[in-house]
Amino acid sequence: ATLLLSRCLLKMVKGNIVDPEEILSFCCNGLQGSTSSLRAQEPGEQEEVPGAMASPSPTRNPTEVQMSQLVLPCHTNHRGELSTGQLLKWIDTAACLSAERHAGCPCVTASMDDIYFEHTISVGQVVNIKAKVNRAFNSSMEVGIQVSYEDLCSGKHCSICKAYATFVAQGPSGSKVRLKPLTPQTEEEKIEHSIAAERRRMRLVHKDTLKDLLTRSLRETAELETRDGSVAVPAAKTRVESVELVLPPHANHQGNTFGGQIMAWMENVATIAASRLCHAHPTLQAIEMFHFRGPSQVGDRLVLKAIVNNAFKNSMEVGVCAEAYGQEMSISRRHINSAFMTFVVLDQEGRPRTLPMVAPEPGDGERRYREASARKKIRLDRKYIVSCKQTEVPLSVPWDQSNKVYLSYNNVSALKMLVAKANWVLAREKEKVRMYTLEEDKFLSFRIEMSVHIAASRAFSLLSDLRRRHEWDRHYASAELVQQVDDDDMIYHVVSQTLSCENKPQDFVILASRRKPCSKGDPYVVAFRSVTLPTHPASADFTRGETICSGFCIWPESEEMSKVAYYNQATPGYLNYVTTNVAGLSSNFCATFEACEKFLLKNKEDLIVRLQDL
Repeated sequence: ATLLLSRCLLKMVKGNIVDPEEILSFCCNGLQGSTSSLRAQEPGEQEEVPGAMASPSPTRNPTEVQMSQLVLPCHTNHRGELSTGQLLKWIDTAACLSAERHAGCPCVTASMDDIYFEHTISVGQVVNIKAKVNRAFNSSMEVGIQVSYEDLCSGKHCSICKAYATFVAQGPSGSKVRLKPLTPQTEEEKIEHSIAAERRRMRLVHKDTLKDLLTRSLRETAELETRDGSVAVPAAKTRVESVELVLPPHANHQGNTFGGQIMAWMENVATIAASRLCHAHPTLQAIEMFHFRGPSQVGDRLVLKAIVNNAFKNSMEVGVCAEAYGQEMSISRRHINSAFMTFVVLDQEGRPRTLPMVAPEPGDGERRYREASARKKIRLDRKYIVSCKQTEVPLSVPWDQSNKVYLSYNNVSALKMLVAKANWVLAREKEKVRMYTLEEDKFLSFRIEMSVHIAASRAFSLLSDLRRRHEWDRHYASAELVQQVDDDDMIYHVVSQTLSCENKPQDFVILASRRKPCSKGDPYVVAFRSVTLPTHPASADFTRGETICSGFCIWPESEEMSKVAYYNQATPGYLNYVTTNVAGLSSNFCATFEACEKFLLKNKEDLIVRLQDL
């Protein structure tokens, strides 16, 4: 019967009695709906595709790329765990595809921020990678990557790492391509979009910041470490050199070597160097922020070098670099990349083992040894301040030269996260002053905003100087500039008129960080947070107060009109005071903000000369 039906259908197709697509539909769908007549698809009508083939929801970020990889034995090391090099290749591939979705042209990896690996992944588990563009700048863009694993047997999901990569769009001749802006839709996307500008700022100053911190730290570093009962291993014994030939499978559609492939090769030689120190199989714990200095192409030879720079009690730093040359006899080599990787050795219970000491080589080896110690402190500061959630950072973090960049980042990003929050509720409106509240966990945040007839840049200059705040805010008695960190960051000692429960005036040590707009549509930002300074400890004459997150955002509405908004995330000790003012009809918040408007209008003409120096 099936044969007869097939011959009958074939004759009908040859005689143009029925369309072949209708036959295909009949074969795929069976007899369901066979009694209904076939109809032509209307112009513009989209056919429903059931199940997994359905198009993504309208709210999904168009640059989002999802990758799922089953970990096979060929992807793992001797312990049956996913090789970090293989994971880096998958991360780079997913991020590149996301970047190219937005750019519409080939993209190359420019840099990768710090990556901290929280767990290992075993054979048989699934790696899920989600990548999407957080923000596009002129010719570069930041891609956020989230990596997790899934155990198919238990259904367990666990986060592995979160990374940020920078990609550059390239035209046909290798020239840079100007990117279209990206409009965030969800609250999470708005937060990432806003903070991406601050992360970009930190990347641009990373090299100079690191150089300054290393120079300062080296002056304070003592002699080489001595550890009782340990025999130092000569660093020269950990040196590794390997060469790789770049073949077509290692390159993208432009012939440039994948950044993830280079990172995988670098991780391989770094692991060998670490193994030579501990005579065990180490686990990669972190990769420090690095930049690709140039491309390599198919046919290049990549020389990869690694050496253990320093070994601490439970971790070691391995320095690794990649150089390229085009011909076998070529003398000159191009520096492609350098990176610093942190390894640990885990025992049977998963606890870090104590490592042997390293005896550095004279000269450059001793320099690398001391620099590794300085980088360890910088790395811990950066992970503690930048990577953790805002609510996990103490109110007053000790400020010093080694963490000034990261405290500034945390200060501004915390305010930007508060600004991007949804669910603000209008609590009061008096004339043109509007007050909003936001209740979250144990915090009560509030926002007060109004439009002021002043240029945004002038309001920015006036409000960023805390020494003049007492002119409009009656809660401020005085503000002394303690330290001018740089052009954008200042530390003030503030004395308040408000008395504490001890019947003493409150004082604050406040870091003020200001930022100009990164691109059109961004606000001017002035962020405040408490810090501690050895030169200004708590005094018996005052009750030391703290602010977790507050500041101003100023949006230009026209050349001479701005929307000024003040934000404050109230700490538990300040909560009762804020709640009383929100509930009362005669709240002094509006009165204070009206005084702020008068201050801005009175002083806006006095800033023309000062603004030229901003």
